Amino acid sequence: MPTVLITGCSSGIGRALADAFRDAGFEVWATARKAGDVERLASDGFIARALDVNDAQALATLADELQACGATLDVLVNNAGFGAMGPLLDGGAEALRAQFETNVFSGVEVTRALFALLRRSRGTVVNIGSVSGVLVTPFAGAYCASKAAVHALSDALRLELAPFGIRVMEVQPGAIASQFASAAQREAAQVLHADSPWWPLREQVQARARASLDRPTPAAQLAQTVLAALGRRTVPAVVRAGNGSRLLPLMAWLLPRRLLDWALRKRFGLLRSL
Repeated sequence: MPTVLITGCSSGIGRALADAFRDAGFEVWATARKAGDVERLASDGFIARALDVNDAQALATLADELQACGATLDVLVNNAGFGAMGPLLDGGAEALRAQFETNVFSGVEVTRALFALLRRSRGTVVNIGSVSGVLVTPFAGAYCASKAAVHALSDALRLELAPFGIRVMEVQPGAIASQFASAAQREAAQVLHADSPWWPLREQVQARARASLDRPTPAAQLAQTVLAALGRRTVPAVVRAGNGSRLLPLMAWLLPRRLLDWALRKRFGLLRSL
């Protein structure tokens, strides 16, 4: 039985992927940070483990457990992440660091910790990116930058892991039905305060945080797209799914920068002086 390990399985894309892989006959190691989520995953029949992807010791312990039980690792899905929303200068370096710790650094560290298992099985690494890393918007700069970094690191890893027979596939979702928007709105509310120069645009900031609610594609549909891509003879470097996943990158590629900037400034109330 092939084995997959997925980070961030409490809800949304991670949970949908766990369900899809199990239905496809995989042994699913599903990880989550909160104890209650781990308990739910275990009660639903997954091999559930608590994992804070930013905890180096927890990663080492998980890798040792996989080694000890003789598991192979056919697929690793780096899915854990969150969306830091709000003006970049309000959040500053502290918010940017926190965003990169979870969305960027952890993916490298999880892959590093499980490299030996992936090498043994000549497995596949799946990194969950976002179209937000291709078309950058205001009020989500930290998130967009983190996903752009995931894209670049996926390209580098795909080349560097090829000699070991390990494949790397990046998934760039558009709008997907999940708890992402609710969490993003909470993040925005924590960053933006009444003394912020952008306080008059607080509704536009929240609108950006809610962007994933724009006719979202079911997470289960994305999961099936991922499984289908993994089943191909040649695993694609990039897979896109969800509302906007093709249109937004096309806009970023085709539209002149000045026109794209104007459209985004208009959409988020940035044409007027503050």
